[in-house]
Amino acid sequence: MDKSIYQAYEDEIRALEKEIRLLTEKYEDIRQESTFFSDEEILKSIKSFQGETKGQEYPSDLKAQLESLGTDLSFFMTLTGFQFTSHSKKTVEKTENRTVQKHRLSGKCHSLSFQLEFQLLEMQNNEKVSAVVSELSIVMESREDSDVSKFVSSTEEHGNLLTFFRSLSAYAEWYEHRRRTFLHFKAKYPDIVTVPEGLLGDFIILRNPKVSGFELMIVWKIHLDEEGTTTPVLDLLTKVPEQVLEQRMTSVESIPGSFRSAVRLFGIEAAIENLIKVLGSEE
Repeated sequence: MDKSIYQAYEDEIRALEKEIRLLTEKYEDIRQESTFFSDEEILKSIKSFQGETKGQEYPSDLKAQLESLGTDLSFFMTLTGFQFTSHSKKTVEKTENRTVQKHRLSGKCHSLSFQLEFQLLEMQNNEKVSAVVSELSIVMESREDSDVSKFVSSTEEHGNLLTFFRSLSAYAEWYEHRRRTFLHFKAKYPDIVTVPEGLLGDFIILRNPKVSGFELMIVWKIHLDEEGTTTPVLDLLTKVPEQVLEQRMTSVESIPGSFRSAVRLFGIEAAIENLIKVLGSEE
């Protein structure tokens, strides 16, 4: 074999091995809930590599490793709901045992967008490496919610990125679950269910077309405390015409309590479904 051809082949193999190693390092950082790399950058590199290798012969184990990396990364995105859309960093200080970098990161968790800015101090002592986050700044589209605002302020104060991502994942999952539930019942019962503030609002209204003026409002709040614990809170409000209220005072007053009990016993979807069926049967 011509030496120049052999050398070109060896160079290509080394380049691919280096790319695999860099992609693997990025993926491991993401798996450990680090926020320093963009999953879109990794996926783009994977797709670019796959496109470049079409029609060329490369060791099968390299391609298998890269395909496995792409599969695992897609699983991570599906499991957590996170998609990192951009990232930039700037080294402001670097010595033999100390590195200080400023990071800027943006992305989405399900339908909630966020932007982060923080400073990362990495210090190496013998074989141990420690990292400290400071100057953390968080921007979220739902920060007008007082619960979210308090949580964000607490997280910024303590510089706890891990708590932020864990809590945001749980909060955004409930947020998305509420949106899908509202969409489901709006599509299934269009004559009864209305969403005055849209699917991202926190309540729906139920009306029986046959009973004028009678309304039930299901309020579904998602509480997020300063420690990052998410709790769904549902309640039912009634709007009843005076003549109906006079005739059925006891039964109307019992509706909210019965609904809350149904939520605890049967779950949110089953409780709403049953309420809609009962309301639809009223004449």
